[in-house]
Amino acid sequence: MKNPRVLAMILAGGKGSRMDVLTRERPKPILPFGGTHRLIDVPLSNLRHSGIDDVLMCVQYHAVALERAVGGGRPWDLDRTRGGLLVVGPEEGRGAERSGFSTGNADLLRRYRHEIRRAAPDVVLVLSADHVYTADYRDLLATHVESGADCTMLTYDLSKKEAGNHTVVELDGEHRPGARVASLAHKPSTPATSLVCTEVIAYDAGVLMEELGVLHADADEPEEGDTGLGDFGETLLPHLVEHGTVVVHPHEGYWRDAGRPDSYLRAHRDLLAGEVDLFTRPERPLLGATTNRPGALVRPGAEILDSMISPGCEIRGRVVRSVLGPGVVVEAGAEVVDSVLFEDVTVAAGAFVGTAIVDHRVEFARNSRLGVETGTRLPTDDAISLVGRESAVAPRVEVGAGARLEPGTRA
Repeated sequence: MKNPRVLAMILAGGKGSRMDVLTRERPKPILPFGGTHRLIDVPLSNLRHSGIDDVLMCVQYHAVALERAVGGGRPWDLDRTRGGLLVVGPEEGRGAERSGFSTGNADLLRRYRHEIRRAAPDVVLVLSADHVYTADYRDLLATHVESGADCTMLTYDLSKKEAGNHTVVELDGEHRPGARVASLAHKPSTPATSLVCTEVIAYDAGVLMEELGVLHADADEPEEGDTGLGDFGETLLPHLVEHGTVVVHPHEGYWRDAGRPDSYLRAHRDLLAGEVDLFTRPERPLLGATTNRPGALVRPGAEILDSMISPGCEIRGRVVRSVLGPGVVVEAGAEVVDSVLFEDVTVAAGAFVGTAIVDHRVEFARNSRLGVETGTRLPTDDAISLVGRESAVAPRVEVGAGARLEPGTRA
């Protein structure tokens, strides 16, 4: 199987509740990244540069917004008659296998077994939609084919402190391509290692269909409170480790799960520090819908330090260690520090925004204040302020660190 037929499945169906007010009215995969792009652009660009053009995007929440964002796959040359990008959502009335919402990413694969059968691939390549990294999936596929494994995971050596948020991997031997997985622990409180599964996983299609069938019997109609097959690390991967062959392919570049406020903000800090390679490789550009706004304006008296400023911005105040989306206005005497601002945010004269993630069309009135400056210290989730879209903070109002303002709030 030198050139396996590959079906890529981007799992973009999660509710995104960890991002709180920022995902009340949008799917997490279309959260901005780097000012001008979105998280969903990452896996789609990686697929384009890896030569993989048969793609299913599995959605559940805010499906129309996600379909609109990917534009039929055109920015990635995936708008085609045969293959290309197909967006699929939950169905009703097609039997227990297909009906209803999934209870995790493994359960979602179970519900879309009919689409896998229809594509008849040799390998099913499963991807998450909210991670930041650059990868050529052909390297992972080469390890998968050469090892003859049932499943091959892209793995990354993270810190032990962060590893507990992921599926932790223990190996038989050193971390190298084709090393066999000895055991897994799904989000353990005390990780045994710092090695994690990045949720980029290649499955032998025949084995996957067989194992989903084995696990399917008790999950057709889960009782209330039952999690069905849940996530990969809960049921499917442990079952394959016990009954089959699961190996790894180490990821040597940058990788981060940007699905939580602290990791989302940290990924932007890493971007400013030059650690993220999404925008530094001309031969592998990050593709996506482009903005038609004019270049940013930096007025006399403005101070911009260690920040990214998108097209359409107008800066007269101070911006430090921050990423500003298109159309952001920072007036004279205003400060934005350690923050990510989405499109068309206005920070009026004398206002302060610190350690915050701010949705589009939010207005900070004169001399208002949100959050704090954290400097180089990495804040925890409860120290990061989140502001929902089209909110407004009135003049001289102070909103403390870690606040959560629902969309449309008037503070």
